[in-house]
Amino acid sequence: MSAPAFPAGGTLLQTFKKSFVDVPVDANNDNAISTTEFLDAAESLTTMFDVLGSVAFSPVKSDMLGNVKKIRERQLAAPAESETLQALVVNELKTKKHTATEGLLWLTRGLEFTCIALSQNIAQEAEELSTSFRNAYGSTLKPHHGILIKPVFSAAMSACPYRKDFYPKLGEDQASVAAELRAYLAALENIVGILKGFQSRKEAKW
Repeated sequence: MSAPAFPAGGTLLQTFKKSFVDVPVDANNDNAISTTEFLDAAESLTTMFDVLGSVAFSPVKSDMLGNVKKIRERQLAAPAESETLQALVVNELKTKKHTATEGLLWLTRGLEFTCIALSQNIAQEAEELSTSFRNAYGSTLKPHHGILIKPVFSAAMSACPYRKDFYPKLGEDQASVAAELRAYLAALENIVGILKGFQSRKEAKW
């Protein structure tokens, strides 16, 4: 059995480089989301897929990290125009390109998928992860996936560990794990909601 991925008495979430709880959202500036912190938080979230433990989740993780890379490359190319995600999108679209904008759209879907699955699983204590992830996939990513991708993601849903094996990998104190995870998912849900609202606007479309 591998060593736990968290410090003694701590939780996996405490090892993340950045939590969505700590991503700045400027309520006075149309809920502008800070790009650097958001990307660090999204990268950190993908370690959850390592804890899920199956190689079947590798495509899910690599897809999300690939989209993070597209957004970060645009940020590095035009840092002054990319301090927030919304500014990055608007300014990239002015150049008649949409690589990072499309990457953010897919990353938002992936984050929503993960958020809904884990939120549902915490709320339904008798439900196994495979059911929660399958339900979340059906309402987020599946409608946008083609016939070649759907089986890959469906395999990952079926390969979820049992909850009795999953949650101890997030921390020894299950009360602390649940409290931290709820706060983390609430922050993520808020950010996903802001991004989906922004992405539905004309200025964010190509």
